[in-house]
Amino acid sequence: MRSSAPVRAVSDPALLALRVIGQQPGWPGTRPVVAPAERSIACAHVKCVALTFDDGPFDYTGAVLDALARHNARATFFVVGQMVTPATAPLLRRMVAEGHQLGNHSWDHPALTSLSRDGLRGQLDRTQQVVRSITGVTMRLMRPPYGSTDGKVAEETGRAGLAQILWDLDTLDWRDRDSALVARRASAARPGSVVLLHDIHRTTMEALPHLLADLSAKGYTFVTVSELYGARELVPGKRYAGETGERQDQSTSP
Repeated sequence: MRSSAPVRAVSDPALLALRVIGQQPGWPGTRPVVAPAERSIACAHVKCVALTFDDGPFDYTGAVLDALARHNARATFFVVGQMVTPATAPLLRRMVAEGHQLGNHSWDHPALTSLSRDGLRGQLDRTQQVVRSITGVTMRLMRPPYGSTDGKVAEETGRAGLAQILWDLDTLDWRDRDSALVARRASAARPGSVVLLHDIHRTTMEALPHLLADLSAKGYTFVTVSELYGARELVPGKRYAGETGERQDQSTSP
């Protein structure tokens, strides 16, 4: 079930600036983004893991994408709206072109449970608009900052057509800036895991080639969140935390 609410006209100055820049000759936003064909991966029978990256795009996102490409790995990026600038917008377009999935991570990363309904709606809608204006993609997934959610957040994400994606394996890369430690924690992934990472940290960028190599050697296929769940519909507003049946509750995680 998807939201049928009409898209409001863009009036936010930041969004208007990106739209104007995107109309300039030669800027990457003037060319359509073509995503690769959808894959059919039977994660019920294949060892799948969904790597997810929060809080970008940022300076290290390009190197993260390079590492994923070397391993033919697809991932899901939960985007913070205010991080989308003329400098980082091409990274979003590259994500789409390389088969990654985009998700909504709010406009400026507040605890959504602390906001009024209008405030919460603005956080989601502004981010939906800026990503759609740059990539043409209407996101269907979101991750609440800090993993902080409640009934109000569920209702508003349901209205916006966004399923809530949490995680079952937190690498704690936001806390421990140690690339070897981050890679070692990620190696604990199990079939069906949703792994929490952040593309805004240098140590995460440095850990990624090692964790990709390690999990590849164990026979894992790297998939997007939607690929992990396959044909099952991710219901807007509902919470999902991987297929392992457990969740490491790190609600203070950025």
